[in-house]
Amino acid sequence: MSAVTTTQVSRNDMAAWRAAILAWYDAHGRSLPFRGVRDPYLILVSEVMAQQTQIARVADAWRAFTSRYPTVAALAAADQADVIREWRGLGYNRRALNLWRAARAIVDDHGGAVPRTVADLEALPGVGPYTARAVAAIAYGTPVGAVDTNVRRVLARTTTGSLDGFTVRWLQELADGAVPADRAADWTYAVMDVGARFCRPNRPDCAPCPAAAWCLYASAVGAGAAAGERSSHTARARQPPGRFSATTRWLRGRILDRLRDGAPGAWLGLEAPIGVHDAAAVRMSLRTLAADGLAELHPDEPLTARLPVG
Repeated sequence: MSAVTTTQVSRNDMAAWRAAILAWYDAHGRSLPFRGVRDPYLILVSEVMAQQTQIARVADAWRAFTSRYPTVAALAAADQADVIREWRGLGYNRRALNLWRAARAIVDDHGGAVPRTVADLEALPGVGPYTARAVAAIAYGTPVGAVDTNVRRVLARTTTGSLDGFTVRWLQELADGAVPADRAADWTYAVMDVGARFCRPNRPDCAPCPAAAWCLYASAVGAGAAAGERSSHTARARQPPGRFSATTRWLRGRILDRLRDGAPGAWLGLEAPIGVHDAAAVRMSLRTLAADGLAELHPDEPLTARLPVG
């Protein structure tokens, strides 16, 4: 089978490949509360939440967050401490502040309307190349390809037979060229779902994949590569996992949860140890949280902090 690229296959082949993926998506795509909405702000929230977070966890959080802050103006006017509280359970808490700052930038610099262009979207705090293209494609129907890890696997394996040997620029050009002009939003979700359901990092399920008939990986090396990936996956699975509670990320999360539980605006003294982390580790994590804008340190009392006020 030939690779699905804009230079190596006919328009009919490209159209058939896209049609197969979209047909599968129409029948089997994941049903999520933010799919089907076209409000650019609501889409921006969902895409920021989906950064580094499993999509199943995003659904309930998105409902709660957008119920509390239903418009970009509402989020821009919110107290940052309240936004951090509302983000509880999603992790990577800097995203909450970046989203709040993005809302303020949208109100101040764009008249309250989420920008339409990829360049203007990328200029917002916390919005990178993937999120900018996802919002442009889903909210505005712009034919640009949003390349996350799922999409990267689908496009790379289909066109090259592996996950190596190409540049980021080449893959982005391929992704952009693959987007159907009339279904940019559906296509964005469809390729993500194919990557998550079939084109997994380990043990990809090639046989039922709607892209299999055009995929170099599935047709040429799929069986052998899948077996190799199973062996590698099994070997990694046998390694004892590290204790998450021993990580700085765990400690930062526990500290933030305690600050969230505190009275608004009140200082909270933190007793050490927290888990296996001593007072020095707690102090260091507090400093990094403050540097990120997620906490405010008491000027005189050690190990005392609160969520940022204002």
